[in-house]
Amino acid sequence: MAFIAENDTGVSPELDSTPHSAEAEQALLGAILFDNEIYHRVSGIIQAKHFYNPIHIRIFDSIAKLIERNLLADAIVLKNRFSQDETLVDIGGVEYLALLLETAPSGAAAPEYAKLIFDLAMRRELIRLGNDIASKATDPDSDTDAKQQINEAESHLYNLAEVGGTQTGFETFNSALLKSIEMTTAAFARDGGLSGMRSGLMDMDNQLGGLHRSDLIILAGRPSMGKTSLATNIAFNIAKAYKQEKDDMGVMKTVEGGVVGFFSLEMSSEQLATRLLAEQSGVPSNKIRRGDISNADYEHIRDSADEINQIPLYIDDTGGLSIGALSARARRLKRMVGLDLIVVDYLQLLTGGNAMKSSDGRVQEVSMITQGLKAIAKELDIPVLALAQLSRQVEQRDDKRPQLSDLRESGSIEQDADVVMFVFREEYYVARQEPSEGTQDHLEWQARMEELHAKAEVIIGKQRHGPIGTIKLSFQAELTKFGNLAHEDDRYANTPY
Repeated sequence: MAFIAENDTGVSPELDSTPHSAEAEQALLGAILFDNEIYHRVSGIIQAKHFYNPIHIRIFDSIAKLIERNLLADAIVLKNRFSQDETLVDIGGVEYLALLLETAPSGAAAPEYAKLIFDLAMRRELIRLGNDIASKATDPDSDTDAKQQINEAESHLYNLAEVGGTQTGFETFNSALLKSIEMTTAAFARDGGLSGMRSGLMDMDNQLGGLHRSDLIILAGRPSMGKTSLATNIAFNIAKAYKQEKDDMGVMKTVEGGVVGFFSLEMSSEQLATRLLAEQSGVPSNKIRRGDISNADYEHIRDSADEINQIPLYIDDTGGLSIGALSARARRLKRMVGLDLIVVDYLQLLTGGNAMKSSDGRVQEVSMITQGLKAIAKELDIPVLALAQLSRQVEQRDDKRPQLSDLRESGSIEQDADVVMFVFREEYYVARQEPSEGTQDHLEWQARMEELHAKAEVIIGKQRHGPIGTIKLSFQAELTKFGNLAHEDDRYANTPY
């Protein structure tokens, strides 16, 4: 087999230095036309866009559509589709299809041809990307500084490495629909019907359907409400549940839980680790810090440390990170070890970077940050859980339950987020209203404190995927640990989670 057609530029293949192999493309198309089953062996390796010759792109796309509809795809069937195609006429007409079929190689070699075609497509993308980078870097009129250009280049390179292309552009609705069906199928097959990642908090998962890929989730609250504690609990639960297995292509994929990247802009990694040790060992963090522990406590702490050391939870406690630096570090982590969830503690401590002028104002900077976090969620195809502080106006109301309007610099946060949740512990406020002892008011206060003790609420103020509402959780203040609240009807009391 040695027939080669000119490309769409009219340049003879032997004079075209662009990385490509007309022979490999022709061989693969011929093999698929001869045996449609081969398509299923190579469809996970390449797509139509990876072919170089435009007519080969169209042939492969037509073959794919027919086979995916369980229809036969051979030269005779394709003849009607391409009988009037001027481009195909230029390279031999419908006889070209018959020639592809007649000279088809052994199907066993098809995956190797597919890998070669994919590799050459990636080389072409690298050349295009390199030219774009060079063009921007040498443009004297460019308003984009060097650091931002590096971040953009890194983002494009990441996309090229992950999904085989730096520009996704439009996709057919059929493609989007298939992704939706895959998500629904996964949810149906999973206990509890969750389409997203389990947080480890049952009622929260039931309300949200889990943490969804590409979502920006805001967890807001006033100081001392437990934002960091709740985020840490969720991060630990997800990392602890991490499981992976090989897919049909032999690539390792996350099937439960996930690898977590925790950006702690407020607390040091040591403080965060101490919290985790307290939560998992059951020894209060203040005792751990003072060393006021028994031999039994020490054993619990050591066992918990061994357990925590095994989970894929990565902490970055660099202060004053820009949104560009955060996205670059997240990409590197995903490339190096994988990444299924990002936690940011907290949003208002991020900066917009050098591209943000001081005269633009804090509201515009927060808008840039939230847009950047949403872009990271979509680019890496993972949920991003970002903590946020609430304004002081909460304290000035009789009802201290937070609302969307309480978000500091709230416009963009509320707009860009897919989910907005608030942590609220009424016990915190009631404890500070203790009346004089020995009075009727004090007795009523004690009764109220007993009712509220060790309870917390997570108020869902916005959710694109479902209803808003309030979730009840347990809260152990001495361990800063949230958990599932026992239900009166005991439906979940003995449910493994």
